[in-house]
Amino acid sequence: MAWFDEAVFYHIYPLGLTGAPMQNTYAAPEHRLNTLIPWIAHIRSLGCTALYIGPLFESVGHGYETTDYRRVDARLGTNEDLRAFVRKCHEAGVRVVLDAVFNHTGRDFFAFRDLLKNRENSRFLSWYCRVDFHGNNEYGDGFSYENWGGYNLLAKLNLQNPEVQDYLLDTVRFWASEFDIDGLRLDAADVLDFSFMRRLRAAADQLRPDFWLMGEVIHGDYTRWVNGRMLHAVTNYHLHKALYSAHNDHNYFEIAHTVRRQADMGLGGDVHLYNFVDNHDVERIHTKLLCKAQFLPVHVLLFTLPGIPSVYYGSEFGIDGHKERGSDASLRPQLDLQALTAVDSPYLELVRALGRFHAQEPALWYGDYRELQLSTTAYAFARGDILVTVNNADSSAAFDLPADGRFTGVLTGQEAAAENGRLRLTLGAYGGEIWVPQDGRRSFSAPLRRSIPQEQPPTPSGTPERAQPGTPYEQMSVEQLQAEILAKLASNGPVTDRMRQDVRENVYRDSLLNWVRSFR
Repeated sequence: MAWFDEAVFYHIYPLGLTGAPMQNTYAAPEHRLNTLIPWIAHIRSLGCTALYIGPLFESVGHGYETTDYRRVDARLGTNEDLRAFVRKCHEAGVRVVLDAVFNHTGRDFFAFRDLLKNRENSRFLSWYCRVDFHGNNEYGDGFSYENWGGYNLLAKLNLQNPEVQDYLLDTVRFWASEFDIDGLRLDAADVLDFSFMRRLRAAADQLRPDFWLMGEVIHGDYTRWVNGRMLHAVTNYHLHKALYSAHNDHNYFEIAHTVRRQADMGLGGDVHLYNFVDNHDVERIHTKLLCKAQFLPVHVLLFTLPGIPSVYYGSEFGIDGHKERGSDASLRPQLDLQALTAVDSPYLELVRALGRFHAQEPALWYGDYRELQLSTTAYAFARGDILVTVNNADSSAAFDLPADGRFTGVLTGQEAAAENGRLRLTLGAYGGEIWVPQDGRRSFSAPLRRSIPQEQPPTPSGTPERAQPGTPYEQMSVEQLQAEILAKLASNGPVTDRMRQDVRENVYRDSLLNWVRSFR
């Protein structure tokens, strides 16, 4: 099997973590990337063996409006800084995967600048989709073009153009030779051209057989993208949603159903999806959980269900991050590692114990999944010869599982013995444990010293402002669509905190349009 099948990932959004300015002036490089070097030791202390970091290359603002694919963003440093950073990661045993933004470019990208200058005569006219010189846009270009997500800042590349494909594949080869990276995370993979992804996979296989390709896919049948001719994995948004909502709603059937459905599709066995509880686009898990003590069972599941677990920087400290109107800044903060690690944190202790155990345990990489017990509040399954139990209720839960022999709990150090082929256990409120056979083959860290605090979150506040009456849905912003949905929900009955949270977390324009149109 490949390295990524056994990996625990750490995810960094570098422009945020390093405190880079939100807008690029294209001034002399600031070597902020070097400030991330101390994080490498922290990453390894969590048991993480791989790093997904990005975006890194020259851009206008948030990093996804690329202006130069082959030069590190001046706000972060230089190409030499990135080479040195990857080298230090490799020396520490950490693989490095970069963000690849191939669906669209920024308006300062050389091909788009040529289009602005030479218009119909630009040799790069066919590099972009649906350029219409009878249209216009808010920039006054005198033409329109297809964009991503309704933002003309992000001009959509024509990935069916062989010249565009060649340029991007040459860029990948440049990254591999220049920086010695181990793989790519493809931004907006759910709208990338399939023929391009097939060529990309062939090029990646030529670079090295274990060059990993993972795509950002939110909805749909993941097997369309994950197969032997395209990607190795995609972001498991289906499980992401199930992990937090099953705890908020006290409904483990949602998680179990998601795992079963993906297994039926051939995912979760030899094909390992990229599992996460939060990232740079969604609210922090500590924010999303209505009861903060659920942080423990959520993370036990993240590290034990089939797939590749990933930790988003800072969430191992239990920090909060809310979606804000028009800004993801609070999801992508600058952090002081020394200050964070100076505090005795039960969140950090938990994630570190789970990460280290996953990094050494083949049953969590390749062990078959077997559901053993399921109710709305109690859930148990096996991965190989390991048993996992979680409880999302505010009272204890009883488990009666098929097993033989003696077991030790990885997190608590508790011991239990099966009798007559049954292992009977009791798990405390908001609990989670991994039970390992006492066969002498495994070592354990010291049991956790502290539990996760059980404070409740504040009631969500702040309602997005509605659009002017009569405004077509298609012309509304994401925030205005959210406001319309909340208003329509209110007209049908009381709106709960959970309903408000679901609306606030949905920042996908197409999804919101479908939702608001569904009301009668």
